[in-house]
Amino acid sequence: MMRSLWSAASGMHAQQMNIDVISNNLANVNTSGFKKSRAEFEDLMYQTMRVAGSRGPADQQIPVGIQVGLGVRTVSVHKFFTEGNLQNTDNTLDIAIEGDGFFQVQVGEELMYTRSGAFKLNSDGVIVTANGYELQPQFTVPSETRSIAISEDGEIVCLDGQSNEIATGDIPLYTFVNNAGLDSRGRNLYMPTEASGEAVQGVPGEDNVGTLAQGFLEMSNVEIVEEMVNMIVGQRAYEMNSKAIQTSDTMLQTAINVKRQ
Repeated sequence: MMRSLWSAASGMHAQQMNIDVISNNLANVNTSGFKKSRAEFEDLMYQTMRVAGSRGPADQQIPVGIQVGLGVRTVSVHKFFTEGNLQNTDNTLDIAIEGDGFFQVQVGEELMYTRSGAFKLNSDGVIVTANGYELQPQFTVPSETRSIAISEDGEIVCLDGQSNEIATGDIPLYTFVNNAGLDSRGRNLYMPTEASGEAVQGVPGEDNVGTLAQGFLEMSNVEIVEEMVNMIVGQRAYEMNSKAIQTSDTMLQTAINVKRQ
């Protein structure tokens, strides 16, 4: 009964983590470039009371042993980088990535990466994120610019009132061997880790790198119905584990009452 108490308690803790992850997914259902996560679990150690294949009293081989599990724990929270739906915004500096790749931005002394292409212009005409982080390589839009054209392969062209080119540049994309190994830093930003590998610069549309779509934003890849179903399953699992604790407590109470008699 004491094993069941601890096993059920670990199950409640694991389902709380599950609900935390699901809640974060739902909270970011309208966050551009957001990638959903999934909590993953593994069983804990087993207490072995009889080893399968050992010999019984009459020297017969025991076909099935006796092992009692000791609960569950969270082993990882996996982030899925499947592409979200594209939303047409007709905003010149909204850029969506169709396929694999990240934008690189300068955050203080560090280089970070994002899938959110909701860019703006600061007071100096530099292309930045909503938090003011500069897109890398830095590109400054001249004050006399009347329109900006961004091609699928990342070429950016500024045109004046007579449709003359007055500034050009390129927007590269960066890929990783293992996107799921990236370190989420909030604000739609990621940092490379040893698990993700180093960022590899590429040209949009070449070598399996995604292309750019001007005037579109990549929305969150969270599926609301899927998350709601997962939340119901997690809630019921939490309730069942709490019921197991109540049952174990009742059994212990019964044993105590037998002793008192």
